[in-house]
Amino acid sequence: MFYHKWSLVGLMLWMRYALLTGRRSLRLTCAAHLESPGTKAYSAAEARQLFAAFGEVCITTVLPHGDLLEPGAGQRHQGALLNLARKIWPRWLIRRFFPNAGLFMLIEAKK
Repeated sequence: MFYHKWSLVGLMLWMRYALLTGRRSLRLTCAAHLESPGTKAYSAAEARQLFAAFGEVCITTVLPHGDLLEPGAGQRHQGALLNLARKIWPRWLIRRFFPNAGLFMLIEAKK
């Protein structure tokens, strides 16, 4: 499993920590705020490059509870805005129209 850079969690972190501070890099935002310092997140194209030596590569993404802002997700991220977002977050809409915007990128590769 790899972290998916273009996930809803990545976008939320960028909006919270980078948008108003003038930082532009989603990669740096994920490295500083996603899990532990230095955490890396990849696009599907970047992940494919990492697995270029493999003959067959299948990449899928999964919408975990963090992307859906379900209760208990993101315990280290708090605040009134996040609490409001958890109440109004359109989980059904995200599941239906953005199923590939999940944080977890699962990679199956065969030599």
